[in-house]
Amino acid sequence: MRQEVASVTANAELMPQVHLMWLESSQIASPAQPGQFVMVRCGEDFEYPLRRPFSIHQQDGSKLALLFNMVGRGTHWLSQCQAGDELDLLGPLGNGFSIHPGSHNLLLVAGGIGIAPLVFLAQQALSQGQAVTLLLGASTAPQLYPEHLLPPEVKLVTATEDGTAGKKGMITDLLPDFTGWADQIFACGPISMYQTMTKQNFVTTKPVQVSLEVRMGCGLGVCYGCTVKTKSGLKQVCQDGPIFDLDDILWEELANGGV
Repeated sequence: MRQEVASVTANAELMPQVHLMWLESSQIASPAQPGQFVMVRCGEDFEYPLRRPFSIHQQDGSKLALLFNMVGRGTHWLSQCQAGDELDLLGPLGNGFSIHPGSHNLLLVAGGIGIAPLVFLAQQALSQGQAVTLLLGASTAPQLYPEHLLPPEVKLVTATEDGTAGKKGMITDLLPDFTGWADQIFACGPISMYQTMTKQNFVTTKPVQVSLEVRMGCGLGVCYGCTVKTKSGLKQVCQDGPIFDLDDILWEELANGGV
């Protein structure tokens, strides 16, 4: 883990209320692995004392990208940053995704902004010779991640809740059609998506890793604010995750308020 003052090289609204930001961050970008995250100081110290966690969306040499939704004052401030501005980062933090030896076909499942850590994973998997299929879901077509920003080798399948693009329905509706092909499944999305996945029969036959997003105070394992209940006891998302096996998390406990 390193602290670095990173320089913004680009920042643009990619989808409605969703920004893609590129940063020059050689000390953090180079060792980063898919699934890890950074803690970003958003705004002046006196106004926003706590850093915000963001998945590492892409990595390109000494640069890394963040994909974030404007949901509060901190992310609104971040959306206003321009090329040349500097941000205070901590990272890379947490444990990333793990591709098992012998896995050739990887199925990625993204719900909305959950695409954030999966593009980095797809890039790494393709560079290692694995085949990647991405199931991408959103509420409506304008909220779908742009296909031209994905590696061209990725097989993309989309679904929207209103039917304006791809299949109408939830992205989990498509899972039964692809799980037989997959050696491993990787997912990122809302807790409701994970709860649905746990009820589908493939969970008992396919290894599934998920990226868990919860509120974090420090990102360093000091405050215990991101503690969740698992089958193997209490775990800290920032230290033990954010990647977990789907069947290890007690999802009903988490949905009802965590610990």
